[in-house]
Amino acid sequence: MDATRQPEQRPGDGDGDRYGVLLYYKYAEVPDAGALAAFYEEHCRGLSLVGRVRVGPDGVNATLGGRMAALEKHIAEMSSNALFDGTDFKLASCEDPVDEKVARECGFTSLSVRVVKVLVPPSRRMELVTLCSNPTSAPPEISSAGKHLPAAEFHSVLQNVAGTSSDAVAPVEKNEVVVVDARNVYETRIGKFNVPNVETLDPEIRQYSDLPSWIDEHTEKLRGKSILMYCTGGIRCEMASAYIRSKGEGFENVFQLYGGIQRYLEKFPDGGYFEGKNFVFDHRISVGSLKENILGACLLCGSSYDDYSSRCRCSHCRMLVLVCPTCQDSSKEYVCELCQKNGKEHCQTSTKQDCEIQIGLSEPSGFEKTSISDHSVTSKVPWSNDTEHLKKLRILCLHGFRQNASNFKGRTSALAKKLKHIAELVFIDAPHELSFVYQPIQGHCSDKPSLPSATSKRKFAWLIAPNSSFNTEQDWKAADAPFDPLQYQEQTEGFEKSYAYLEKTISQMGSFDGILGFSQGAAMAALFCRQQQKTCGAPRFKFGMFCSGYPAPVGDFDGEPIKLPSFHCFGNGEGHDRQIANKASTELAGLFQQDRCSVLEHDMGHIIPTRLPYIDQIRSFLSSFL
Repeated sequence: MDATRQPEQRPGDGDGDRYGVLLYYKYAEVPDAGALAAFYEEHCRGLSLVGRVRVGPDGVNATLGGRMAALEKHIAEMSSNALFDGTDFKLASCEDPVDEKVARECGFTSLSVRVVKVLVPPSRRMELVTLCSNPTSAPPEISSAGKHLPAAEFHSVLQNVAGTSSDAVAPVEKNEVVVVDARNVYETRIGKFNVPNVETLDPEIRQYSDLPSWIDEHTEKLRGKSILMYCTGGIRCEMASAYIRSKGEGFENVFQLYGGIQRYLEKFPDGGYFEGKNFVFDHRISVGSLKENILGACLLCGSSYDDYSSRCRCSHCRMLVLVCPTCQDSSKEYVCELCQKNGKEHCQTSTKQDCEIQIGLSEPSGFEKTSISDHSVTSKVPWSNDTEHLKKLRILCLHGFRQNASNFKGRTSALAKKLKHIAELVFIDAPHELSFVYQPIQGHCSDKPSLPSATSKRKFAWLIAPNSSFNTEQDWKAADAPFDPLQYQEQTEGFEKSYAYLEKTISQMGSFDGILGFSQGAAMAALFCRQQQKTCGAPRFKFGMFCSGYPAPVGDFDGEPIKLPSFHCFGNGEGHDRQIANKASTELAGLFQQDRCSVLEHDMGHIIPTRLPYIDQIRSFLSSFL
């Protein structure tokens, strides 16, 4: 850091009981990230603080909420650690969280402390904020970041180039100035810098990791310029400015607003050159200046609107969109401006299944034959007495290994019945058909074991073992070995085919609110969401449910958490689930964004439980998305 900064305004006597929000980050070498994370866990819980803390070998990124007195104690404690010398602790007093849905989504109902792990190879380390989604690309050196300009100096530069001041700022005046917004498009739509005679570039990206590609495509617009960057609190500019400067000659003059928009608005409460509101990633949602002008507009009707508290999202990419109260309708699908530019249209309202479904749900071990019923779908559209469309959550369900859609539907019938007022479960077969195998009865007296007598149904898988063969004649064959509960670790092929199959299926069947996977289906659902995030910016679902799942031994999750509200349901210890160990399911849950992750551990084995109190927890999770 260039200078030590403490909160510019400290609460006076009697304000200790008021609520506040604290944001800070520090890039520095952390000798023992695990120990520091453990300290955060104990210290923050002792102060009843909530929010998110990320600790890695390169530093710390924290967003915390709690009573002002507690936050001040936290600042004092961290300031006593030499690691945080020069840290800008941004503390703001505000109202307690009143919107539980927003508070929960922003991670302000619990404390999440996570260690950002070192990846392989060692030279590739995970950033505190992920600039590049390509795991083979090393992040830029943070020591090469652009020069920090405090709010007053940043403002002076803008005054100078706008022609409203005769003062000159030496490092910037020599070249043409361009201002770059390092934030996402939904943030820029409600607030941005607007300076006369100065070009401001808005990359219009969905997520921060898309910024390098935009920089690569606009190098000629940036070459030879004095580049002024800004973001919410400063951390994104650190990596982004370093990335620009790494391009070498012609990209040396890069500057960043120190402390971000937040510090600028504190220095210039009338807004200065900043118009609209500053989007923040906590329960406040946005913070404005004394101007109180509205920059945003409703996606549907175009009226002035800048409130994201309804948390309306694009049905394709799940990005936040602005929809005014008049246009909000739970039965409507919203398509963000970026998806519209890419030719995506509003999804047609899909017909609803009449899911009178039944449980069971113990996945076949892989060899025994199970009794199943024919898969059939009866469709109808439910209507209320006043003819308004009643929308249920539409959930795509992925069965386990050596199951099929009909089998899975029958085994989840009790679950579907208990969720019938809020959810519609849609079942599909996996694309990899499996040969018929059976487990011979030990000690059978016949020289040739008898085959299962009942009519067989086809079985499928999302992932298969290398060199797996499929017998087109569908003859039964005896298993080569007894059932191996660790067989899933060998199922490493077939993801590309399954991913393409799911993409095509979803495009044909219409949009889904969520995805539910069981056992191997849960592993595949997680892989699908991860790949969606890498290729499309975000998973296409509002939520995911992962039951008795495990991290598939396919590819790499790149260290970046899957940014999807998730519900994980699995056995609570060794022996309760003989097929997927508790440790494996816990590991899968750890791959998701922790402040949006719910875990239900039960003692029911390899099933999805439907008795109390488990079903109430499932209903509670789903109800938050209605």
